[in-house]
This record gives sequence, structure tokens and C-alpha cells, in this order.
Amino acid sequence: MTAPFVRMAATLASSLLLAASIASAQSPVVNSQEATAAKQEAQRQTTQPFNNAPIWHEVRSGAPQVTTVTGRETNILIQPQGETWRAIRNGQIAVWGGWALVVILLALAAFYWIKGEIDLHEPPTGRKILRFGVLDRTVHWATAISFVILAVSGLVMLFGKSVLLPLIGPTLFSWLATLAKNLHNFVGPLFAVCIVLMIVHFVKDNLPERADWQWLRKIGSAFSEHEVPSGKLNALEKLWFWAGACVLGIVVSAAGFVLDFPNFDQTRQTMQLAHMVHSVGAILFMLGALGHIYIGTIGMTGAYEGMRHGYVDETWAKEHHRYWYEDVKAGKVAADEPADSSVPGRKPA
Repeated sequence: MTAPFVRMAATLASSLLLAASIASAQSPVVNSQEATAAKQEAQRQTTQPFNNAPIWHEVRSGAPQVTTVTGRETNILIQPQGETWRAIRNGQIAVWGGWALVVILLALAAFYWIKGEIDLHEPPTGRKILRFGVLDRTVHWATAISFVILAVSGLVMLFGKSVLLPLIGPTLFSWLATLAKNLHNFVGPLFAVCIVLMIVHFVKDNLPERADWQWLRKIGSAFSEHEVPSGKLNALEKLWFWAGACVLGIVVSAAGFVLDFPNFDQTRQTMQLAHMVHSVGAILFMLGALGHIYIGTIGMTGAYEGMRHGYVDETWAKEHHRYWYEDVKAGKVAADEPADSSVPGRKPA
């Protein structure tokens, strides 16, 4: 009886010693500095319950944190630059960009109220000249439609929370914001393709010419009776092509790809910088587009028909693009295509 009892006691003692050693190995080692810091933090929360300065001081120190996730920036649990980005996004970009759009809209409305539509100074002849072919119009309208979708959806995302949410309530705004986000994400790459097509297709008509400088010097003549002669596109249209499509279009598209495809392992700060570039570039693009849309629709008689149907009246061509009109009449520029019965009042040039 004694021997089995001794063996059982020894086994039990060994098990207890093993459990104690495992528990000791799993217990975190707390040094005196950590214990003191924890005690000080507990006391601070009692005397200063809303003072989180020490925590944010540690966050902004840049010291690596602890995480089980692998990858870039995974040792940064809180990124303080996000607050800076948020302040700029909701501050300077939203405020200044919003007011800039409002001012341009008011300026265009005032100009239309004072000046009205820029009309022809001589009666139309009824003879039509081909200004933009089918491919020209297809590329232009594909770019224009995708731009409008991106502009409206972008404005909803940028200003919706402060402007629309108080007006339409959270339920409707949540649906609208979700729709805007998805449209923006999927139409964005299409717009980038259209921008490339726009540049490749229209670059030949937008090369600088000597007459462009003269036109810019007397830009006000575009709104008077005697407009300075220009080629197929005047200097202002060329500036919009180079500054809008080539510069802003490429910059906005490139920054948009950084935001649209986060799976390329870019950091959060890279995406924040891309977002600020994207937002500023998009607002500048919209400011220029407002003027372009105004002149191309209600601002000038015959301009919309030229891009809608492709044809303009001889009088319109002679008054607004005299050099191009003279080249057409001299046979230097082709200006005809198979008859299209859908064009109102079309007659051979």
C-alpha cells in the first residue's frame, strides 16, 4: 500500500510543478517601468479623464507597434497623418473648391444675363460644312458623358455629407452616396481611356500656330462683331485641350488609379496624397469644363449643332474660324461625307 501511494504522490507533485512552469512561461513579464507607466496612466484617467495627450504623443512618436498582420505599414496601428488629410479634405479643398465652383457658375449666369447668346452677325446661308466627323463626335461625347458622371458622383462624395445629408436625410443619402461611389470607381478607368483617345485623335488639330498668339492678344474679339480669324480650333480651345485633357486629365486619371486599385501595396499616406491631388485636379477640370460647356451649348449659336450633328453653317464657319473656312473653300481641307438625312437643313458645301 505504501509504494503505490508514494508513486501517486510523486506523480501529482510532478504535474503541479509542470503546470506551474507552463503558467510562469505564459505570464507576461512586467518590468518596473511598465508598471509605473500603467499606474501613472490610471491616476491620470482619474484626475484628468479627457486628457489623451500621452497616448497621442506615443502614437505620433513613429515607434513600431505590435500586430500579427504582415505587409507594409502593418506595424502602424494608428496613422496620425490621416487627421491632417481629413482636415485638408474637409477644409481647404472642400471650402475653396466649393466656392470656386459657385463663383464660376454665378459669373457665367451673369455673363449670359448681360450678353446673352453670341449670335451670328450675318444671316445663315443654309449651306453646311462638315466640322466634326463621326469618329470626332464619338470620342468627344464618350469623354464628355464619362466626365459628367464622374463630376456629379465626385461632388456627391466631396460635398454630400455637409450639403445633401441635412437636406435629404441619412437613408436616401446613404443610397445616393453608395451609387456615386460605385459609379465613380467603375467609370473612372473608362474616362482615362477616353482621355488617351481624345489626345491621340485631336492632337493634330491643336498644334500651336502663329495666328493663335494674335487671337489670344485680342481674346475679347470672340464676343464682339469682328472676331480675330483662327483655324479649325481657336487658341482658347487649344489651351483647354492642352491644359484640360492633356495635363489635368492625365493627372486626375493617374491619381484616380492609385485610389481605385489599392492592391498595388501603396501606403495610406500615398493614397491620401493621391486623393488631394485627385480632388484639386478634378475641381480645376470642372472649372474649365463649365466654361467649355457654356460656350458649346447656350453661349454661342451653332456651336452645339457642330458637335451634335457635325455640320455648321458657312456663315458660322466664316465668322468664328475664318482661316479654316478659307481652307475648306480652297479645297485644302476635306469637309464632306456621305449624305445624312438626319441633319436638319443640310445642303452640300
